[in-house]
Amino acid sequence: MGTLEYNSSRPAIEIEDATLAHLKIVIGTKLRRNESFMMTWLPKPDGSSGRQTIWVHPSIPLHLEFDEPTMPPIDAKRVAHMMDQLNSRGELVLDQL
Repeated sequence: MGTLEYNSSRPAIEIEDATLAHLKIVIGTKLRRNESFMMTWLPKPDGSSGRQTIWVHPSIPLHLEFDEPTMPPIDAKRVAHMMDQLNSRGELVLDQL
């Protein structure tokens, strides 16, 4: 289970390594293009918080940390699906990937 920490202002988002590897490509692609977007997720089941959303912007620090030292295999179809969902809605919903 890896983590995504955004702007160091909240606890890190826990994301399974395979999903995080695909997310890394999607976020990197959008930010290289200077395209901001919203990202939404449900926190851990044991937490009391509801759905959370952040505005991902190229000027805000982002840190990805993988649990395993080797990168999981990348499925190009999964990346394309994530990009299609993001581009059609303007929002990436992590629990629907």
